[in-house]
Amino acid sequence: MKILITAAGSYGDIAPYTGVGAALTAAGHEVALATHDSFAPLVRAAGLEFRRLPADPRTGRTEPGPQATEPGPHGQAAPPPGVASGSKRALLRTAAAFLQELGGGIAEAVTPGTDLLLLSATTAPLGRHLCEAHGIPALELPLQPTAPTGDFAPVMTGARSLGRLGNRAAGRLSLRVVDRLYTDASRDLRARIGLPPATPGAVRRRADASGRPVLHGFSEALVARPADWRPGLDVVGNWWPWHDPDAQLPTHVEDFLAAGPPPVFIGFGSMAAGEGERLGALAVRALRRAKVRGILQSGWAGLSAEAVTAPADRSDILTVGEVPHALLFPRTAAVVHHAGAGTAAAGLRAGVPAVPVPVTADQPFWAARLASVGAATAPVPFADLSGEGAADRLAEALTEATTNPALRTRAAAAARRMATEHGTQAVVHAVRTIAT
Repeated sequence: MKILITAAGSYGDIAPYTGVGAALTAAGHEVALATHDSFAPLVRAAGLEFRRLPADPRTGRTEPGPQATEPGPHGQAAPPPGVASGSKRALLRTAAAFLQELGGGIAEAVTPGTDLLLLSATTAPLGRHLCEAHGIPALELPLQPTAPTGDFAPVMTGARSLGRLGNRAAGRLSLRVVDRLYTDASRDLRARIGLPPATPGAVRRRADASGRPVLHGFSEALVARPADWRPGLDVVGNWWPWHDPDAQLPTHVEDFLAAGPPPVFIGFGSMAAGEGERLGALAVRALRRAKVRGILQSGWAGLSAEAVTAPADRSDILTVGEVPHALLFPRTAAVVHHAGAGTAAAGLRAGVPAVPVPVTADQPFWAARLASVGAATAPVPFADLSGEGAADRLAEALTEATTNPALRTRAAAAARRMATEHGTQAVVHAVRTIAT
């Protein structure tokens, strides 16, 4: 089959689909992945055809507007990486503009001969229109729980349960908010591809009524499949980013790891852009107070120890760029991260305790889940990493993560369960079923 995967957002929204695409290629399919220019090398390295989507959040460019914003998981409005949210109304306008750009890009990415669309949560509300226009089947592959349930509140609302009735009501309301967010983009896309007018909600409800399969790419070690979900909504386990099976950590990282006890990893992914110097100084103080070594991953924040420590005073702290979490995390004592879905899963897969520092969007949800299974300290909200006492609070969490054996025991138990899940092969099997 000729398969097109569409995914939009930051690294954590894109990278898991490279692993899916590589597995489908190995199964004999022709696979293209449509996403932003920043991720073209990642896509091509996995052996997939790259097709371009506009509004790259890494470069901050849309066409024609000057500023890109990515919607959060399941199309929920979230600030651009590293940008504080302003008024909710302004944020929704910016997200809606992003989606209008995205709709045109996805329409261009669906070339003649495409047999199947694989849709991320952000691209699914647009991809459904293209399936209708071209008669192409689709498989939706969200990275977060998307359907209403009584078990928990919508992931974008945080971690607090509203009770079973309240959770389901909030879930339904969340879907209506998403429908509204996609209204302009859907109207423009349907006109472009010659479809009669239809609201995003109507199209979504038709898709639900058809019983279309939805495979969720997260682990039941963190979130059990809700019993009140309809058949066809399945939780299959994580999809891991593709990386070269012969890849190794850089020599300077190996040398640092060999020079002392396992360090603590600190990184914020695509969050906190422009705050690298402040966060680097904070991280160094916290590591020193907790008396542990550290690896700082620069990420979009530009996190670094270089600006706050003299060269002779860096033997216990290393700054790195992009390195595969699958290779680094198992060698650490703990991981401090923003609790994005992918990073949270990677830390748990490594069997090491976490200190979650959620910033926005679905991150408080995943941070609370890590703590609830006993694999993480209590979350330290990113807002708490400001002002007096921030270094002390982070240092206390580092000490707990590296000295409390129960955290490592529970993280290791979760890792063993995750090892029994085969999320990528579940997608391959589902595609095989559709093909026959």
